[in-house]
Amino acid sequence: MAIRSFGARALGVVAAAGLTTGVLIALAAQRRTLESLHARLEHLEEQAPTPSHANLARQQHQHWELLSKAIDDPELAEVLDHYDVSLSPKQRRQYLFANALYTNLLFYYRIGNLSKEEFFQHVRGMLQNPVVREYWKAGRQQRASITDTDEAELGQIVDDLLRALDDADEEWWVVGMPPGEEG
Repeated sequence: MAIRSFGARALGVVAAAGLTTGVLIALAAQRRTLESLHARLEHLEEQAPTPSHANLARQQHQHWELLSKAIDDPELAEVLDHYDVSLSPKQRRQYLFANALYTNLLFYYRIGNLSKEEFFQHVRGMLQNPVVREYWKAGRQQRASITDTDEAELGQIVDDLLRALDDADEEWWVVGMPPGEEG
């Protein structure tokens, strides 16, 4: 009986160690991604061709710093939880990261590094992730308050694309019509 108990405890310890290792690997990968985005923002800020681009880069950098703090600290993340659905701490971090990815694309569009068509292509790929889709749908009410801006226009493009993807019977990479190609 003691051997069975020991064996069960040993299996439990091995399972817990495996789970812990998996979590640590995931956190390390996320940290590397965060550090990479941070470095890219610093580079863009330094290389901005105009004062307007420099201001956008500084604003994007500040936005990223705030999101990073919220991703790292669940108590700070609660401040940014203004979605229509109740979120677990894990979901809240995922939504914050999805927001950072989307905002990065928006910034790249604003400084001219992406055309609308390229923005569309990147977003179409991002929307293949179920967490990104959930994030986008949960923020619908927030986006409704943004009107007459490039952000509102791009948000509408994403809304239309998401509806098309939800209704599509074809492969995701051919769904939707890139901006400027509507017929």
